[in-house]
Amino acid sequence: MVFLMYFLVTFLLSSIFLRTVAGNSNTVPLNGSFRRHSRILQNRNNDNKTCSKSFTLTDMYVGTGFLNGWNFFTGPDPTHGNVKYQSKADAMAKGLAFVQDDGTTVLAVDDRTFLPVGAKRDSVRISTKKKFNGGLFVADFFAMPHGCSVWPAYWSLGPNWPNAGEIDILEGVHDQPTNQYALHTSGGCTLSTGNVMVSGKVFNKQCTSSGNSNAGCGFIDTDTRTYGRGFNIIGGGVYAHLWNNEGIKVWHFARNEIPADIKKKKPKPSSWGTPVAFWSNLSCDMASHFHDHSLVIDTTLCGDFAGPTFSSAGCKGSCAQAVSDPKNYRFAKWKLNYIAVYQ
Repeated sequence: MVFLMYFLVTFLLSSIFLRTVAGNSNTVPLNGSFRRHSRILQNRNNDNKTCSKSFTLTDMYVGTGFLNGWNFFTGPDPTHGNVKYQSKADAMAKGLAFVQDDGTTVLAVDDRTFLPVGAKRDSVRISTKKKFNGGLFVADFFAMPHGCSVWPAYWSLGPNWPNAGEIDILEGVHDQPTNQYALHTSGGCTLSTGNVMVSGKVFNKQCTSSGNSNAGCGFIDTDTRTYGRGFNIIGGGVYAHLWNNEGIKVWHFARNEIPADIKKKKPKPSSWGTPVAFWSNLSCDMASHFHDHSLVIDTTLCGDFAGPTFSSAGCKGSCAQAVSDPKNYRFAKWKLNYIAVYQ
């Protein structure tokens, strides 16, 4: 998981908008009308033949069997976070990975243990055992982690980063107000939306990434229901992304706006209207830049993204001090209803 440009996050997290929306626990999230577009724009986006095809459910991660389809990463955090990723056995024994009686899967950061400043806190990072080379991915989250020092992400990754690509669907740090979407690739890939209208705001068009330049290319959402507290207070929602030879397209649906076809497990992307993000194959060859991906869900702390932006986000003290106090991780939990994959 590769972090976006420092100046971008600094701008987002230090704005007055963030102070009023994310910093005040009594603030009601703003209405998400920014993302609503006319029927004309929706019709323009619906001229996609691939979106009109019928999809077949091939993989369903849900309920008591959810965790069986995932590997638990136990190595040092590649993004240098202050975390110790736990094995499946240890995560379950410590209450960091479990399935509730209602079938909700919970992935949590330890919120009980006081640590010395500079120590690493237990957390979870999982990736699907199955590899994917495209498809329609529908993820229903009831809640997601947020808070000072917290860096959660739902994404996918191929081997030998960045040569097989990275797709960031849900990612951010601290209490930023909205979600961000990004691709990271080897050379020769830039962002173009072709003739497709999107609701997200472009932050960078160069997708090529390396150890020295990890911005990637992508979009910032304008809907405060897409991330953190604003997402959780309404019971979360659905993130859906379609990856095919035409590009990668992403939609977000708040809880009370999830299309009926998604609920029926018969998705029809052609009816979903304006996507929030789209990377066209016209300027980034999908087949050569993205292959053999595992879905990934993790929560790290501080690290290469949340560490440098800690103070500018309005967080008090240092990031390492935040990690030492378990009270800061009361809301550092993923709560997943399901992830469905269609082909």
